[in-house]
Amino acid sequence: MPPRLFVDQPLRAGDTFALPAGPARHVQVLRLQPGAALTLFNGEGGEWGATVTQMGRSDVSVQLGAHADVDRELRLHVTLALGMPANERMDAVVEKATELGVAVIQPLMCERSVLRLNAERAEKKVAHWQAVALSACEQSGRTRVPQVAEVRSVTQWLQQLAPSASTRWMLSLREAEPLAAMAAPSDRVLCLSGPEGGLSPAEETAARAAGFSAVSLGPRVLRADTAPLALLAHLGLT
Repeated sequence: MPPRLFVDQPLRAGDTFALPAGPARHVQVLRLQPGAALTLFNGEGGEWGATVTQMGRSDVSVQLGAHADVDRELRLHVTLALGMPANERMDAVVEKATELGVAVIQPLMCERSVLRLNAERAEKKVAHWQAVALSACEQSGRTRVPQVAEVRSVTQWLQQLAPSASTRWMLSLREAEPLAAMAAPSDRVLCLSGPEGGLSPAEETAARAAGFSAVSLGPRVLRADTAPLALLAHLGLT
């Protein structure tokens, strides 16, 4: 299977151009030679076959082939808002959520969050997580890159939500309906999941006031980085 790379620019069949620095570096690391096949996508839908035409010390030129109108996205537009788990677990959530088809990832700081970020560090983390999502798209075959939104508090995020007909589910360890008993979701789904220790009672109350229904994944207590992925996997089957 040809290497698959994201190129952040307009693409048109037949064009010949130099790859941007990131993808070019990837091609050089793979030691590809002129004539080697690539698959390119720009996040606007579908993908293009391409051929390496020239390899330089720091530049790689390619020629685009035909556009393939493939669609590997979920039927649902899913936003995953989650209390950021500590250490490197957030990287894994972003990667796996992207593979499972999430459209938007909203990192949240909650009352019980272990991970606390100041503005500068939060900005750097979001840029890093966006790169993780991009890499996961290249690997998984997705043609659209999910957005990693700026870090917000639960209160800030709930207050800025516009009224809509979207399905709103909140994972809860308290009084909640089993996931299997929930009605089929609408085309747009907002999923709220807490950090280690879950959402606080006040946060759950605020979420309910914003139209979220409490959902249970079963009798076992899942980690903060496991629960949202289990919910996404379920949504991928609907």
